[in-house]
Amino acid sequence: KVTEIIYQAINEINEELDQALKLEKSTNTVLMGSNGKLDSLGIVHLLVIIEQNIEDELDKIITLADERAMSQKRSPFLTIETLVDYIVMLLREKNDE
Repeated sequence: KVTEIIYQAINEINEELDQALKLEKSTNTVLMGSNGKLDSLGIVHLLVIIEQNIEDELDKIITLADERAMSQKRSPFLTIETLVDYIVMLLREKNDE
């Protein structure tokens, strides 16, 4: 379900991007870094859409871009796969509360 929510957000982002910058819906898609297609504003925009979609579809409120995410050795925003893993971890923590 989390991957599906991310892909929905990518669809929204892709509507605003030039063809050459469109994101592929694959867990291997690089979001940030030297091979990433999004700049810092693009990442923030994507994360905001994902947070809203999670709230709408899963009735959970999470914050993706916080100190915890930024302080990790390996960014959870590097690829779609790392983002899915990070979101699943946050949702599990929410369920344990």
